[in-house]
Amino acid sequence: MNLQNKSIVLNIVLAVVVVVLGVRLVSGETSTENTASELKAVNAEQAVLDNIATRTSIRNYEARKVEKEKIEKMLRAAMAAPTAMNKQPWHFVVVDKRDVLDALAEVNPYAKMLKKAPLAIVVCGDTDKMIEGGGRDFWIQDASAATENLLLAAHAMGLGAVWTGAYPSEERCKGISVALSLSDNLIPLNMIVIGYPAENPQPKEKFKEENISYNVCED
Repeated sequence: MNLQNKSIVLNIVLAVVVVVLGVRLVSGETSTENTASELKAVNAEQAVLDNIATRTSIRNYEARKVEKEKIEKMLRAAMAAPTAMNKQPWHFVVVDKRDVLDALAEVNPYAKMLKKAPLAIVVCGDTDKMIEGGGRDFWIQDASAATENLLLAAHAMGLGAVWTGAYPSEERCKGISVALSLSDNLIPLNMIVIGYPAENPQPKEKFKEENISYNVCED
């Protein structure tokens, strides 16, 4: 083989080596990127599940205000909830004035913790936005989904909260409506009492196999 042919062969070999190394390098980078992406997804999944599993009702709070930024994040989370026909038949009343919080505590016997809480968010159904006819009562599901989102967002940000019911108690609904001067189109579903926790109750284990059926219910 003459010198020219040897040079050609050598160039070909070098080109093949470069291609192989390039493929391996790209494959390695892709593998690393995939691994990082998968790890990120696993961490996000675990964070969500842990937040759900560790949330519990908090009824005792520090004498510390809740920042406006966190209030907005809770409301954004609430309004990200699913809603029938995208009606979004909800309205949220944010209460942080001491006299109004005290007034609300008086109209709900299960919301006495309001007297020490810095914040409450009253979740209402708006009759002007509800589905007409037989689907009207879907507002309860919609507002409940929004409430759970709000509770989980509060817990994720280090806040404590408790759901205190209003609807369908006519007495509580009327009392809340009067205390907040709600318009006739708003029905209070609940009051979420919120603050920085001054207690650390452990979440209850609620998972039970007997409450699950697959495909059909058997006796």
